[in-house]
Amino acid sequence: MRLIIFLASFLLLFSACQDSSKTTEKTDAPKESTTAATNKYKLTAFSPSQSYPDAEIKSVEYNKGKMDFNVADGNYKLGSQTPDAPQKNCANSDKGQHLHVIVDENPYAARYTASFDDLEIEDGEHKMLAFLSRSYHESIKTASAHTALDFMVENGSITKSVAIENPMIWYSRPKGVYKGKADTDKVMLDFYLINTDLNSGNKVKADINGEIHMLEKWQPYYIEGLEMGKNKITLSLLDKDGNLVKTEQNPISREFTLEVDPTE
Repeated sequence: MRLIIFLASFLLLFSACQDSSKTTEKTDAPKESTTAATNKYKLTAFSPSQSYPDAEIKSVEYNKGKMDFNVADGNYKLGSQTPDAPQKNCANSDKGQHLHVIVDENPYAARYTASFDDLEIEDGEHKMLAFLSRSYHESIKTASAHTALDFMVENGSITKSVAIENPMIWYSRPKGVYKGKADTDKVMLDFYLINTDLNSGNKVKADINGEIHMLEKWQPYYIEGLEMGKNKITLSLLDKDGNLVKTEQNPISREFTLEVDPTE
């Protein structure tokens, strides 16, 4: 009788353990498949790029419709190809290194010389970020390689300007139209921060066609898996608690297009 009771108890215990194991597997499996299903786009950090510690914008003037940047004469040269461009495997400008000039929430204007008169700015109050870029459009993220201004334009000239003091995020790339496999397989995501960094808890939320990626380092990223056609990215600067930083142009969005090259 005791033997029968013992065997019955053993069978009940074994059955309970088997049921528990099955429950755990069913709980874990959906988490893995859900995570894989939501990662439509792959983000990978850039490898270290050509460094330009002496790159510097000393000053900028806008007078009677002409903009003049005083760029330091060092190793960085506007119009030159960045030496490591072939290794980056992303869109590269055949015109070389250049300025990215962003006025208000407009897409940046690329300029390959320090002086130009084809960037019209309407009279009134504006914000401007200008920074030096490598030929493959990656920004140089140093204090000396950029200038950020609140300014007033009257009759085609800057009449008053002060440095922007608020923390801000500015959208740089992707932008415009990308065509052909070489430019669309890996698309660079790059943004610019002023008066803040991501070393003290702040983060950048990148919404890529509705898929969220949290960026904790200020660096460019390759995006893989983007669809041909129109795409949209929204960048938001968040504080350490995950709240939107209360500042101008936050969040900020851009649309861009990927196209197949029919000759490939």
